[in-house]
Amino acid sequence: MQFEPIGYFRGTAARRYEAPRQGVFAGGEGRVELSPGRGFETALRDVEGFERVWLLFVFDRNAGGWRPTARPPVAAPGRRRVGLFATRAPYRPNPIGLSCVRLAGVSGLVMHVEEADLLDGTPILDVKPYIPAADSFPSARAGWVDEQVRDVWKVDASPEFMAAFRAVRAAGAPDVLRSAALQLSRDPFDSSRKRVVCTPGGGVLSLRMFRIEFAASPETKEITLVRLGSGYSPEELDAPADPYADKAFHRALSGMAPLVEKGEET
Repeated sequence: MQFEPIGYFRGTAARRYEAPRQGVFAGGEGRVELSPGRGFETALRDVEGFERVWLLFVFDRNAGGWRPTARPPVAAPGRRRVGLFATRAPYRPNPIGLSCVRLAGVSGLVMHVEEADLLDGTPILDVKPYIPAADSFPSARAGWVDEQVRDVWKVDASPEFMAAFRAVRAAGAPDVLRSAALQLSRDPFDSSRKRVVCTPGGGVLSLRMFRIEFAASPETKEITLVRLGSGYSPEELDAPADPYADKAFHRALSGMAPLVEKGEET
């Protein structure tokens, strides 16, 4: 079996940590650009009448093979790992993904969508309409998912963090505010799943070479992003080598001391 993409997804999430686990909870806007010269303009006829569509896509950013078990992003009590086919984990025998997105409009060969959890450049294999009568079963059992502890932390940001965030965004950096909220809204201190170091009253989250200091209130389930810093040392920022093509973002933080002396890429 050989499949040829019918197009590609375009959005703001370029790195895996920027993508939400499920688009309906925290997904962003984007568009599906279908390939020209294949009659897809006609294939899109009548699609605008649907509020949602299914996107079948390729997990093209995953290295390595599939795994028979997976660790749920929000584990159920006593279920540290579950069988792969009982999850939506991306490491699968065939790296095919399925996402239900909200359709915002169609223009030529472009479908504008919302609540998307795909990375920029993701190959699209097919588009199918979401039909509530056939696709929705609200009372269906959901296995171990029904056992999840659904604690959600509220994430806010301090004025100091926001000033630094605006500086790095102006330099072209990814949306680390949104990524931090995604990482910290559930199990914020789970160091086995995210690069977080606990500190008195909070912790430091690493997103690539960014370091985000946060304060936490377990009683109210509230987190405040206190400060945005860099994992690069001043000497590293002065060096010409830029293997991750991100030093311009971190130089925008040059007036701030690094939160850690040195960080590593994951």
